[in-house]
Amino acid sequence: MTKTIVIVESPAKAKTISKFLGRKYMVKASMGHVRDLPKSQFGVDVKNEFTPKYITIRGKGDTIKDLKSTVKKSGKVLIASDPDREGEAIAWHLQKLLDICDEEKCRIEFNEITKKAVQKAVHQPRPIDYNRVNAQQARRILDRLVGYNLSPLLWRKVKKGLSAGRVQSVAVRLICDREEEIQSFEPEEYWTLTGLFAKAGAPPFEGKLYKYKGKKVKITSQEEMESVLEALKGSRYSVIKVTRKEKIRRPAAPFITSTLQQEAYRKLNFTARKTMAVAQQLYEGLDLGKEGASGLITYIRTDSTRVSSTAKEEVQKYIGERFGTQYIGAGITRSAGKGRIQDAHEAIRPTSVSRAPETIKAYLTRDQFKLYKLIWSRFLASQMSPAVFDTTSVDINTGDYIFRAVGSIIKFSGFMKIYIESRDDGEKDEEKILPELKEGEEVEVRSLTPKQHFTQPPPRYTDATLVKALEEKGIGRPSTYAPIVETIIRRGYIVREKKQFYPTELGLIVVDLLKNYFKEIIDVHFTAGMEKKLDSIEDGELDWVQVLDSFYVPFRHTLEKAEQEIGRIQVAEEVTDETCEKCGRNMVVKVGRYGKFLACPGFPQCRNAKPLLEPTGVKCPRCEGELVVRRSKKGRKFFGCSRYPECDFVTWHRPSMVRCPECNGMMVEKNSTGKKIMKLQCINEDCAYKGTQEKR
Repeated sequence: MTKTIVIVESPAKAKTISKFLGRKYMVKASMGHVRDLPKSQFGVDVKNEFTPKYITIRGKGDTIKDLKSTVKKSGKVLIASDPDREGEAIAWHLQKLLDICDEEKCRIEFNEITKKAVQKAVHQPRPIDYNRVNAQQARRILDRLVGYNLSPLLWRKVKKGLSAGRVQSVAVRLICDREEEIQSFEPEEYWTLTGLFAKAGAPPFEGKLYKYKGKKVKITSQEEMESVLEALKGSRYSVIKVTRKEKIRRPAAPFITSTLQQEAYRKLNFTARKTMAVAQQLYEGLDLGKEGASGLITYIRTDSTRVSSTAKEEVQKYIGERFGTQYIGAGITRSAGKGRIQDAHEAIRPTSVSRAPETIKAYLTRDQFKLYKLIWSRFLASQMSPAVFDTTSVDINTGDYIFRAVGSIIKFSGFMKIYIESRDDGEKDEEKILPELKEGEEVEVRSLTPKQHFTQPPPRYTDATLVKALEEKGIGRPSTYAPIVETIIRRGYIVREKKQFYPTELGLIVVDLLKNYFKEIIDVHFTAGMEKKLDSIEDGELDWVQVLDSFYVPFRHTLEKAEQEIGRIQVAEEVTDETCEKCGRNMVVKVGRYGKFLACPGFPQCRNAKPLLEPTGVKCPRCEGELVVRRSKKGRKFFGCSRYPECDFVTWHRPSMVRCPECNGMMVEKNSTGKKIMKLQCINEDCAYKGTQEKR
């Protein structure tokens, strides 16, 4: 029997899809891209309309040979690579290698790997979309023009082995600019005054000093605060205004690529790279026992919050049956991003909402279950009714001063019954209930608590906030956020410490050089504008060769000027007192993928390197050593004794300087409960005391 060959990228995807199709089909995997520009050559003929030189990717020879042999025996070929630009480019390269006619309807795509979606797709083939291919080809060549011209310049002027990327360099700039803001920030002092008020027969409540003589209070010194406290001595307080209103809070939209990465970081502590790796597994499909193999979520690279009418009907029915009809909402359809929304795919959602996380937990790994539950809950909540709050605001007057107390209670939980979106600042919604108060009623003040504060600089970027910034500024596409972060860490331009990104000295030097000589390359607006041009190529509105030409001509002139004007830049190395036991030189601090380490400056003659032990200030509970920060082979941070291997004490949790109040044992920091509070737990199993402390 002549079979139709269906080609996908991965064996996991092939395994799932093969179970949906009958004996007339054979599913094969291309193992991703099969052709690309050569690594050892420039590979682009800039004098001949930027003609690319594609070669077979090393190691793919046997795969291509097998595909060609299989195709010769088949009647038809269907290429089912991912439904995006990258997938379209893979399909085009396969078409060329397998000698398939340009007009042949050989391309199929689906948004989810389910039996219904796959079977529908194989009956709706189409020709290759060359606008999509050209957009992807333009991006690839554009990155090659920048990388293979700028990188050698950095080798000659700064340091051998450096590289520069078109989009990655802008991401490094964002981190460097933020660090500059932080370092130049001058904190300003301010004070707040909190009153604890009480009404007879009711619990006390807090109110903050809000206004003085009709204007918002601004207290900037201890002297001013003492003056206010003196003026309030012996004062009588009365309620002058009570405002009650109903507040509606709507659910967040279902996930797109960027918001999934942000929320997975906030709630699960997943990096962008880990989120996408686990999400890919859920998308490609898993074996669910008697139910068989199925993709659990829709396509994971999307910038649209659109939900199909079929999925909407299914989820509304599910919500009504499980929670009641009052919980069925209209569904969030607004865009979660800015700029052009391709809308080629739906939002990221479960392929079947009736497949609740708990019912398939046994078939998933721990990480798969966590991420699936997050996606399932977010989608379900997005289609539920809003939450309703009863809010009360009370103004309390004494002379020229007004205190304000605000309370809020949930009247109807709505979507919050299943899911609440996290915030970057870590704060949580708190219910504060105020007693029943009437205008003109007097209240007693139990205490007045002044507190000194200082304005804070903007926070450093985290995985979540960097992805959010890239999305808001129109830099990169959904599929590029995770690779951007990992690439600039690997190149040593930034490091991730305590979940925050810090620029390295090397990163600062490279960004400064690019700012001076390649303003457009590292300009946020220019990079975002180039993304729009790539979108226009996909839409058939711009010619890809003209877009490349308009970029390359001025770039080449700038490159020539920089080569002449830039002198040799020295990157100063941090020399330590630690001596190399192999050659006696003082070791220097280097930055690698997982942070700082010690290396011998005699490289390559001496290749000695070892971890840079970061002290914690906490003594080892087993010996006289000190606990230091270490890294596992996969880069995960843990804490171990400095006397290793003599002492093998280790813990995944950061040791606390605070001793256990019950057994005087060592305590470790657990997950935080908010912006200012850290959970502590004693490591002594016989004690297991739990407490809290303010974050440092």
